[in-house]
Amino acid sequence: MKIILLGKIGQLGWELMRTLPPLGDISIFDYPDFDMSKADTIQKIARDVSPQIIINATAYTAVDKAESAGDRDLAFAINATGPEVLAEEAKRLNAILIHYSTDYVFDGTKGSPYSEEDATNPLSVYGLSKLQGEQAIQSVGGAHLIFRTSWVYSLRMQGGFVSKVLQWSRQQSHLRMVTDQVSNPTWARMLAEITTQILARGEDYTRARAGLYHLAGGGFASRFEWAQMILALDPNKQEQLAREISPALTEEFPMPAARPLFSALDCAKFENTFNLKIPDWKYALQLAMS
Repeated sequence: MKIILLGKIGQLGWELMRTLPPLGDISIFDYPDFDMSKADTIQKIARDVSPQIIINATAYTAVDKAESAGDRDLAFAINATGPEVLAEEAKRLNAILIHYSTDYVFDGTKGSPYSEEDATNPLSVYGLSKLQGEQAIQSVGGAHLIFRTSWVYSLRMQGGFVSKVLQWSRQQSHLRMVTDQVSNPTWARMLAEITTQILARGEDYTRARAGLYHLAGGGFASRFEWAQMILALDPNKQEQLAREISPALTEEFPMPAARPLFSALDCAKFENTFNLKIPDWKYALQLAMS
């Protein structure tokens, strides 16, 4: 296979660089050599390489910054317009496009895990930009897999939730975590490995199952429960200063962008279609921290 991977700096792209090579010839691009907000750079790379698979692991993910006028346009350029151009190039090349979206396309008011058939209603600019990216890919047509995921983490990324909790535990004696934000913690390596497993089954297999799927860690948890597990699995507990972790509510921590509260994803459609069992989020976290 000839594969283009867009994005190597982020959590998912870094893991995909390590799982994809056995599948064939991998061409990897990232900013500043590649700019997802500029259509001409997307077109040039696609036409120069002429791949069979295009994997988009790029995204604008600064959820709060996207609410500002200066960043709103950039969020839509990277998360909506860029994927549309990618889909057009993939269709022209008869290539398969793999794209990742988010649980933030939902408003979090359903009260139970969301399926692919549930109505979307993003609360933030970020969520809206990702939803428009999904819709653009679907409108263009062609073979594509859109994977909605949630709360992606990797221990190598210092800005992620797991790393932050570990850092805070070494700086504060008392931590407070929200209990009303609930979703699926998703290990970036698991996401990369599952993507690679699917592609390893061949182009025909993948094309026959094109569509939109929820793909996130098995089960769900609140930020509070997730933080408790992170501290319990910390391999260097002796470095923790935190002696107490207490519950809080989202409204106690005002942020520019609204977050969906219960945005857990139901991944049954993915598991049934691809005959794969998604590991429970606790098990994945244990592997990630071991």
